[in-house]
Amino acid sequence: MVEEKPPKIEYPCAYPIKVMGLHEEDFIACIVEVVRLHDPEFVSETITFRESRNGKYLSVKITITATGADHINALFNDLKATGRVVMVL
Repeated sequence: MVEEKPPKIEYPCAYPIKVMGLHEEDFIACIVEVVRLHDPEFVSETITFRESRNGKYLSVKITITATGADHINALFNDLKATGRVVMVL
């Protein structure tokens, strides 16, 4: 059996991230604030979002310019640290 290695990511690159949390009025603004700390060139017009079936949760998809794995991990950690994010993918 041949062990498959995950594909190598070449940085910098466009990196999509999905953030999920409670559907509250300022949830997207909170996410954008954190993202801009890590990617000052982030363009908020590229955001897409979708409500859960019952409207309780909001899934927000953003694309950042990632400079490395440490950059992505730091962003994930800061998003989770807001206390408003349920999941980051």
